[in-house]
Amino acid sequence: MTTNTPIHDVVREHYADRIKSSASCCGSDNCCDTSSTLYPVDLLTTVPTDVANTSYGCGDPITLASLTPGQTVLDLGSGAGLDCLLASQKVGATGHVIGVDMTPEMIERARENAQRVNAENVEFRQGYLENLPVESDSVDVVISNCVINLAPDKNQVFAEIVRVLKPGARLAVSDIVTDGELPDEMKKSLSAWAGCIAGALDVKDYQAMMESAGLTDIMITPTYFDKEMIDSVARDLGDSIDLKQYSQEGLYKTVFSAKISAHKK
Repeated sequence: MTTNTPIHDVVREHYADRIKSSASCCGSDNCCDTSSTLYPVDLLTTVPTDVANTSYGCGDPITLASLTPGQTVLDLGSGAGLDCLLASQKVGATGHVIGVDMTPEMIERARENAQRVNAENVEFRQGYLENLPVESDSVDVVISNCVINLAPDKNQVFAEIVRVLKPGARLAVSDIVTDGELPDEMKKSLSAWAGCIAGALDVKDYQAMMESAGLTDIMITPTYFDKEMIDSVARDLGDSIDLKQYSQEGLYKTVFSAKISAHKK
């Protein structure tokens, strides 16, 4: 059973505020602009514009997942439901999509969005990534978009991913990772956790955790560096971080989004 932590609390409050105010993940009008940076335009036109623009992700797990009709898909940290709705179109009436999120406000909005587009093959469940409300060996593809980095116990998250995946089934996620160490001030900051920075793992540690959990054929490919996201976190930290010792330019080179895929053995 997952024990609620201060990190869970601050992340949940952060994203509850974001959905209530229709703000992006980092509070900037430019951050997480899915319509211009993350997804193919023709994919986003299949959902209402306001749904397409309500995303808190850092990539496009839908294209990476190469979904096919009839599959069961699980979205970790499903937010307002964008990726679930896009996945529902790919798997069709014979498929099934499950979104899991710990924030009640996100679950409510996601269900409203699914009802708006008549996505009858989608459901949303409230729960933690470390203790998924999903049956073992029941999922064909696990997707996630900039959420695993938010979880305090990533070893348990990967263990849960392996538990729910069918043998030989696939993981396809977008996430924030690092190439090197973050400043201690940033790693200790709860606001930096909510901003998708402090909880990001070094890419080597990320891969090692996946392997230890039982995932194989692991591929981690950098996609882009989010200057606005890093600037937002640096502003929140203010004078508590010595940017002369660890410049923002250094952070831009250290923190990046990646597309990550693997299979369960």
